[in-house]
Amino acid sequence: MLSHLTFLLLACLAVPSGAQRPQIQLRLVGPRSQVGEGRLEVLYNGQWGTVCDDDFNIHVAGVACRELGYEGAVNWAHSAKYGPGDGPIWLDNMRCSGTESSLAECESNGWGVTDCNHNEDTGVICTGLRRSNPATARIQDSRVEDVRIKPILARAKLASPITEGALEVKIHGRWRQVCDAGWTRNNTRVVCGMLGFPKEGRVATGFYRKLWNQKLKDPRSSLKSLTANNTFWIHRIKCLGTEAHLGECKLHVPPPARNQPSCPGGMHALVSCIAGPQFQPIRAKLPGQAKPKEEQQVRLRAGAQIGEGRVEVLVGGQWGTVCDEDWDLPAASVVCRQLGYGTAREALSRAQLGQGLGPIHLTRVRCRGYERSLAECRSQGAMQTGCRHEADAAVRCNVPQTEARSQVRLAGGRTPEEGVVEILVSKGGALRWGAVCGEHWGLQEAMVVCRQLGLGFASHALQETWYWKGNSDAAKVVLSGVRCKGTELSILECQHHGPVHCPSGGGRFSAGVTCTSSAPDLVMSAQIVQETAYLEDRPLSMLSCAHEEGCLSASADRMEWPYGHRRLLRFSSQIHNLGRADFLPKTGRHAWIWHQCHRHYHSIEVFTHYDLLTLNGSRVAQGHKASFCLEDTNCPDGQQRRFACANFGEQGVSVGCWDTYRHDIDCQWVDITDVPSGSYIFQVVVNPKHEVAESDFSNNVLRCQCQYDGHRIWVHGCHTGDEYGANIEWDEEAQQRLASNLV
Repeated sequence: MLSHLTFLLLACLAVPSGAQRPQIQLRLVGPRSQVGEGRLEVLYNGQWGTVCDDDFNIHVAGVACRELGYEGAVNWAHSAKYGPGDGPIWLDNMRCSGTESSLAECESNGWGVTDCNHNEDTGVICTGLRRSNPATARIQDSRVEDVRIKPILARAKLASPITEGALEVKIHGRWRQVCDAGWTRNNTRVVCGMLGFPKEGRVATGFYRKLWNQKLKDPRSSLKSLTANNTFWIHRIKCLGTEAHLGECKLHVPPPARNQPSCPGGMHALVSCIAGPQFQPIRAKLPGQAKPKEEQQVRLRAGAQIGEGRVEVLVGGQWGTVCDEDWDLPAASVVCRQLGYGTAREALSRAQLGQGLGPIHLTRVRCRGYERSLAECRSQGAMQTGCRHEADAAVRCNVPQTEARSQVRLAGGRTPEEGVVEILVSKGGALRWGAVCGEHWGLQEAMVVCRQLGLGFASHALQETWYWKGNSDAAKVVLSGVRCKGTELSILECQHHGPVHCPSGGGRFSAGVTCTSSAPDLVMSAQIVQETAYLEDRPLSMLSCAHEEGCLSASADRMEWPYGHRRLLRFSSQIHNLGRADFLPKTGRHAWIWHQCHRHYHSIEVFTHYDLLTLNGSRVAQGHKASFCLEDTNCPDGQQRRFACANFGEQGVSVGCWDTYRHDIDCQWVDITDVPSGSYIFQVVVNPKHEVAESDFSNNVLRCQCQYDGHRIWVHGCHTGDEYGANIEWDEEAQQRLASNLV
């Protein structure tokens, strides 16, 4: 006999006429749930989640117990007394007066807005015998679990993603069709949002009605008998169009009167959705037809999956984050639709998808749900509110289901998150699996594969896969010369060779990946560089170690050591880890290199590149900084430093911490002895060879305007590569080509 059985006690809430509160269900989970004691869980948007114990009190517990059908509450339990739950934490900082009929009527941070973890899940102890609740049956019958579109036309069946057809709704594990009587465009908007589409389209209802009538007359069709069965139908759905989930709409499964047909004279409800730009098929355009691309006003950063990330908005030409105060699903849904996705699945707070660096533009964002952009919502400037990056808002959006995930697989790995990359391509009119050539395979390409599979970020990109055996039906190389930007939805969208050219021949030289759900993200502080830059004429007698490590320009080799000096552009750098995983050296300490001159270990061959460029991007001076010490120089208040270099300690940069390289240490400079006076661009690149995987490489480059008159230098306008709008962003690939032209 099982000692820990989970007994579900369901209490449901019917939405009264005119009210706009969501439909929810409650249950208690735990070994004593049958007697009114256990962990409190809430069903919202078709998913069970927990309640945080912050501010939870006897008034909140009483409302929950009465909603479950008990007389009241005698106590509540803090800190997961009944074990931690899983899934989302739906409610936090609950505030009830005690007179509410449902938790949905109480105040809280908002659905899914929390800074708790499951060790803070709350439980309740109810009193009295549980009574039946007439509202339970009504809502239990109308709980929406999922929706889908059943394509009818041949062209719709071939489309990816599917955007048009008959609507089907899943209730209690059974798919039902919806009667089209009273069906509105607002209903379609909500359905399309759930399916990952930002807009709804128009349907040729008359044409579909003819097809429906033909099916009814066809004696071989079972449609006539099915439509006569009320369990085939959902009688009516009514939405406002601002809901994030169909479960928030008014829904009637059976007709109002007994023995009344559910859909007399009607047919199934039809929906047509419009996919976002990145999910639409690419069509060739004639010269002159291409429209100028509008500059994006909102973006997502550091998300492990497509359609999720930290929210950043463009204000005054500069990107900044959004504070999570009052951040909720309606506001998150506006962001998702603005980016070409559907409604939001979750509105995340407390920098759950990483912290930003730079300005915080907005706070107290309030949207009704019908706005076309976040700029149309009410909000306040965050400058005077004291909001910090620990409270950066993020979202997880509904995205369309496409065939991309079924076109790639991993084989031979120890876990499902690693293996040889195998792709499905069309060859000679037939689909076949094959391998990818490992030559030039890198982290950007691996990132695309991991995201395409829904496995998050890439932690390693392997050009040789000696220890992983691929499938026998995919031994032949079918893709080579792959080059990705890292933002593509499929590896087949990346640049690649036309005819396959793979001198290594695949096999053990096929491409492989290792995926992870979290990754670090290094960003250099532009303010520190700008404030600390200065010139120093340093005697050669003090530069012997730096010369040994290659930190001086080539002309230093021709000087009469130790006489003379070198002119150095010196500065401090502060490198923050804004990701969700520690930044660790690629190699273990057994492979670190000892440098006798400075008497320290280098854990990464080159950690940063320092360059002085002409205004057209050609390099006139360069330097580099080997990672002789990766450590937590400082961490936020309350967070302990974990990495330190002393005594051959572990090296790395913890999440939220930063590593500072002071201006007065060796190689923290660019040797500009041979540089003539003029205007230049000073550039710093962190992790330049992408030796260590990061969630976002677009912010690894810092650039400053630089004016040098032969005696003094002015450094100003420093910013990271993705900090400003597209009109002043730098083409990274073009810059790399120009920088190779050393003057």
